[in-house]
Order: sequence, then structure tokens, then C-alpha cells
Amino acid sequence: METTQQASLKGGEFIIKPTDAQSVFTPADFTEEQNMMYQTCLDFVQTEVQPLLERLDNHEEGLMRGLMEKAGQLGLFGVSIPEQYGGLDMDFTTALRVTEGVGGGHSFPVAFAAHTGIAMLPILYFGNDEQKAKYLPGLTDGTLMGAYCLTEPGSGSDALGAKTKAVLNAEGTHYVLNGQKMWITNAGFADVFIVFAQIDGDKFTGFIVEKNTPGLSLGNEEHKMGIKGSSTRQVFLSDALVPKENVLGEIGKGHLIAFNVLNIGRIKLAAACLGATKMAADLSVKYANERVQFKLPISKFGAIRYKLAQQAIRIYAVESAIYRAGSDIYRMEQQLIAEGKGANEALLGAAREFAVECAILKVEGSEVLDYVVDEGVQIYGGYGFSADYPMDRAYRDSRINRIFEGTNEINRLLAVDMILKKGLKGEIDLMGPAQAVQQELMSIPSLSQDEETGLFSKELKTIANLKKAILMVAGSAVQKFTATLAKEQELLMNIADMAIKTYIAESTLLRVEKEAAAKGEEALSVEADIARVYLADAVDIVEKAGKDAIGSMAEGDEQRLLLMGLKRFTKTELLNVKEARRRIAAKLITANEYAV
Repeated sequence: METTQQASLKGGEFIIKPTDAQSVFTPADFTEEQNMMYQTCLDFVQTEVQPLLERLDNHEEGLMRGLMEKAGQLGLFGVSIPEQYGGLDMDFTTALRVTEGVGGGHSFPVAFAAHTGIAMLPILYFGNDEQKAKYLPGLTDGTLMGAYCLTEPGSGSDALGAKTKAVLNAEGTHYVLNGQKMWITNAGFADVFIVFAQIDGDKFTGFIVEKNTPGLSLGNEEHKMGIKGSSTRQVFLSDALVPKENVLGEIGKGHLIAFNVLNIGRIKLAAACLGATKMAADLSVKYANERVQFKLPISKFGAIRYKLAQQAIRIYAVESAIYRAGSDIYRMEQQLIAEGKGANEALLGAAREFAVECAILKVEGSEVLDYVVDEGVQIYGGYGFSADYPMDRAYRDSRINRIFEGTNEINRLLAVDMILKKGLKGEIDLMGPAQAVQQELMSIPSLSQDEETGLFSKELKTIANLKKAILMVAGSAVQKFTATLAKEQELLMNIADMAIKTYIAESTLLRVEKEAAAKGEEALSVEADIARVYLADAVDIVEKAGKDAIGSMAEGDEQRLLLMGLKRFTKTELLNVKEARRRIAAKLITANEYAV
């Protein structure tokens, strides 16, 4: 277990405050127990899942359920479950590490995440004592399987627009549910369904529905682009009789279940994507070393080395941010427990506090995976397009992650909306720093050069300036549109991209700074290259997003002033990214795997 020092920043506060490198959790801080759990997951995927991928994709009867049962017997379902229900009661960082460990299993982590996340956690966090005692032991040891039924044909991202109805029967003993749910993962073999329905037309409520409930039936398996091995079916409820004691949580408070569980699901999805990226990067390096063209392995060519290095840069960066945020959630959870909150309430509160970071990581994690597998196909060349080689499945399976757990568009909008709301509620001080940036814009730039000290002193100054660029653009947008800002989705997504790249870049720099302080700068030279190249790319993205935002909301003198500020805040020294990427690629090629 990691130490329970208090998180130095609140959720979303990274935009206005610096973070001390020694306060962040990095992968170098994993305990022996966490690494052992991770290795157990890697071994399980390699020995149990990988040999069955083709059979899983063909939906061989009972195969996925059998794998899931084995995972339950190994204790992988119980990482976050209290010991009284058969779980291991481990910390949140360990849960992320386990999720990463199974992430390379293609369709398997989809079934795994649906079961251990959105199916089990609603009962753990919102169930009463009787519900927990009845369902959690079986869900933990794998004798019961779970599914989560939220999406409907007419309500995807608009979850609260669900039409499924629940009416209490005349005897007052059962709710009668009528409706249709779609895209339900694990539906084909689930024993327990978490179902959301409207009581009296406007009380959005969760229910625990068992598979043998009269009136519950399933559609056929969906034909999908990827994750073919996961069971995805429609769930039909036709006068389904659900005992009233199976209401989950409070009537009319189903949104608390749906949205709070999604915060945790988003960062876990990023962790699962991380596991998949490392697998794809390993394959890319190995193939580049084996494939000979023009009498040389293609890993000797600069164009391929660029791809291998860029895969590693983006993987290392998002990994840095995932475990930084995951540890922040854990520390906040411990703080809330110390203040008297129950364990379940504390974790939900901590995840809610860092919901901005969870949304950011969901976006970045899924988009990094898409990038890595796409370049993996390119490195394999024609063989990458062949179903007889592994990149075909990796490419198809990756695509769903930009839709799962709220589309990336929704998550971009949410990230900005949550930050602005925190500012309006006074939970974080956005106004003061934003006003300071406005004053700085009107002042003459200082020509004095402060003495630079420390490994990343210049780079961290760049990060501070990128945060000023975000505050400048976001502040102008709030002033310009006030109550109608929510309708300016293109602008909000520009701001989101600025925030995402800044958070990931900062996390990477902090990780390398902390680890270099412990091991020496020479030992972290390649990682320093990674941090610097990622930052160089991030600055370009922030500048482009900022220009697009300014062009869409300002004209004349105001536009010129904002562009001048953006230029000032995105000014950096030119980095020889070619040589940095070559050094990164050389380390991978020598190791013949993803090795940073």
C-alpha cells in the first residue's frame, strides 16, 4: 500500500497551481505486492487468454465465462472488494495496476472491466447490507457474473433521457419494468443486471435484476467491428417483475450511481488502454527488428524509428498521468476516511473530486491506444492488414474505447464544464489567476532572465505559461459567451485539448524529475528525452487549439491582444526532436520490447 500523504491539489486545480515532483506517485513507487498482482495478470492474459482469441471472437459457448470464472478464482475480481465479501480490500492504485495488467487481452478486459467496475461497484457503493451480502460474494469469486444496463436506443450520452419505466404493482411487492437496453456487455452470460429505469416517469432509479426474472429476455449477439469476443446483446424488459427490495440506492437518485461509477470507470478504462498500448508497442518493436528490407531490419530506418519512439513517448506520458491521478484519488479517499466518511463514500467522493482528471485520462488513454495500434499496422505494412497477424485485431479492438464510458467528445466537454463549475462554486480559485493573466497581457514583458536551475526548470516554466494560455482563452470565452458558453462546443473542445496536453505533459515532467532525483539524471536520460519531446508536441497542440479558439470568438484589437498573449505563452526553445527520438528508439530496439 502506498503512503497516505494528503494530495497537495484539489481536482482540476492543476490548471492554476504547480505540483511538487516529490508529492506525485510514479510507477517507480509501485510496491512489490502491486508488481506481483500485475505480473499475475500478465501471465493470465498470456497463458489463458491469448491462445483462445480466435475462439473467443467466434463466441464459442461458455468460453468467455469460463475465463472470467478463472479470473475470479485467482482473486482478480476482488481487488477493491472488502474482505467480508471475499475480496482483497486493496488500494485504488493496485486496482488500476490490475486493470492495466489485463488490458492486453483484447475482448477479455472488456468483459472483466464491465463485471468488476460498472456491474459490481454499484452494489458495493450503493447497495444495502442485505444486497451486498447476497450478491457480492458470488460476483467476487466468479460464481456470479454481472452486467450494467444504462444505454437505450434513444439515449446514449443522454443517459437521463432513458425511457424504461418502472411501476409499483398493486400489491406493493414488485416493480414492473418495461423497456429496452442496448449494447449491454456480458449480457449473454450475466446472472445479475444493474438496470436503470424511470419510476413515475421522472424518478431515475437503479435496480438489481436477476437473469431468471420473468419478463427479462435477450437479443442476439451484436455483430461488431471489434471486441468481437465480448458478449454484447440487447436486454428486453416486458412486464419484468423485480422485487421492491431490489431497488438500488434511493428512488430518484439513480444518476448518483450512474455518474459516480463512471468517474472510476473512466480512469480504469485509461489503465486498460495503457496495458493494450504496451502489448502493441512490444509487437511493433519485435517486428521492426525481425522484418528485413533492403538487406536491413526496418528498425534501422529513421522513419520507423520515429514511429517506435513516438509510440513510447505517448505511452510513457499517459502512464505518468494515470498513476499521478490514481494516487491523488487514493490520497483523497484516505483523507475523507480520516474525516469520518465511510470507505465507499470516501472513494466515490475522491473520484468525484478528480472527475476532471478522470475525463482527461479517458480521452488521452483511448486516443494514445488508437495512435499506437494504427502505427503498429503501418510498421507491419501489408502484414498489418492481414487477419493472420496480431495488429488486425488490435486495431479493430481499440476503436471502441473512444466511445465507451462517455464519448471523447462528451468527456472533453465535461472536463471544461467541471473546471468552470468548480471555479463558479469557489471550490478552486480560477478568478484570481485568470485576472492575473489579464493584467500580465496588458503589461510590458520582462526582459530579465532568471537563473535556471534544476533538471526541468525551463520546461516547468513552459508548463506554467501553457496554464496561463488556458486561463486566458477560457477567461475570454466565459466573458464573451457567459450563459451561452455551453452551446460553443467547438470552442470548449479547443480549451479541453489545451488542458489535456498540459496535464499530461506536466505529469511526465514531474515523474522524470522525481525518479531522476532518486536514481540520477544519467539513469533517466531517455525518459528526459521523452518528457521534452512530449512537451514540444504539446506546445504545438496548445498553440493550434488556442489560435482556433481565439479566431472563433474575437476580432480586431481583442483578437490581436489574445494572439500576442498566446504567442508569449507558447514560446519555447527549439528542441532537436530527431536526435531525441533516435535515442528513445535505440533503447527500445536494443531491448526488443517497450522498455521505458
